Amino acid sequence: MKAIRITYYVALSLFTLLMLLSASNYFFNYKDIQEAFQSLGHPVHLIYPLAIAKLLGLIAIWTKQSVVLKEWAYAGFFFNIVLAASAHISVGDGQAAGAFIALLLLTIAYFTEKKVFPQKALVKA
Repeated sequence: MKAIRITYYVALSLFTLLMLLSASNYFFNYKDIQEAFQSLGHPVHLIYPLAIAKLLGLIAIWTKQSVVLKEWAYAGFFFNIVLAASAHISVGDGQAAGAFIALLLLTIAYFTEKKVFPQKALVKA
């Protein structure tokens, strides 16, 4: 159980670091991110809301105040990462590796959390 707990915290910490770097890049390197979004065919008006959503998602996962918000945060990160990877693959810019690393860390954190912090079902039958 100790190894699973360590795996959970390492994966979640690395994922958090990756998302914090991403969000801070959105805020502090707006011009570069704007060009990247345009090259991927994404609307640039999503840059700041996406950065804020990443920060709020990390807060929801780390605080564990609401099971529902935490699950939505995991789902939001999953869809964001999968769509980012597919966008990079479709334009062929060779930048999908970061998304795959993030997806791996997110998956490890999600499933090890279920073992470290077992919860009651969201809906009772």
